[in-house]
Amino acid sequence: MLRALAVDDERPSLEELLYLLDADPRIGSVEGAGDATEALRRINRALESGPHGPEAIDVVFLDIQMPGLDGLDLARLLTGFARPPLVVFVTAHEDFAVQAFDLKAVDYVLKPVRRERLAEAVRRVVEQRGTAGAAPRIPVHEPDPGHIPVELGGVTRFVPVDDITHVEAQGDYARLHTDKGSHLVRIPLSTLEERWRARGFVRIHRRHLVALRHIGELRLDAGTVSVLVGSEELQVSRRHARELRDLLMRRP
Repeated sequence: MLRALAVDDERPSLEELLYLLDADPRIGSVEGAGDATEALRRINRALESGPHGPEAIDVVFLDIQMPGLDGLDLARLLTGFARPPLVVFVTAHEDFAVQAFDLKAVDYVLKPVRRERLAEAVRRVVEQRGTAGAAPRIPVHEPDPGHIPVELGGVTRFVPVDDITHVEAQGDYARLHTDKGSHLVRIPLSTLEERWRARGFVRIHRRHLVALRHIGELRLDAGTVSVLVGSEELQVSRRHARELRDLLMRRP
């Protein structure tokens, strides 16, 4: 059973998060803090108590934008402890996901928080802690292979893979680019490369995966190779240049 601390300076959001966590059978106890400073004091007591003590905390569900010490600042402080609690960020802003990953966050949940999405975050915490006897994962209907689910403001949308022009690696996340914008998903670029190879995606760089059908130009300049995808020029690494040229020459 997990012992949780929820941190949010907005009282309605905190109460909603506490309610959802308390309803999860894998959460043994949960308490709230109205800002990061209060949370830090509570976490210090937990660390002094030890991992099996009465004050222990296993996981912190942490908002990011708060007055004074913000969620990212608190997470950075926790990395300095020998056995800090796990961290799940719960925020209305997707822009900090890469920083959250760099701070070893277990998950990044967007507001408004959905019960199913929060349950998935709890499952990841349980999995990382190696807790035995965890409650079964809430089933989620997978979309067809021609679409990928993305979260935007608490709503899950299904983006057609054919609309994706290229993908950019951002740590353990990937940013999907389309003509209408971009979306951040928690899937490594290597996973998407394997999954979408048959759909015409090819690796051109350690950071980029490109749909062949969206390449408008192949450019050679003083020994460097790049491709034009829409209005964006992307560099091609030397190890991928020959394979890319061959694929483009064979493209119908």
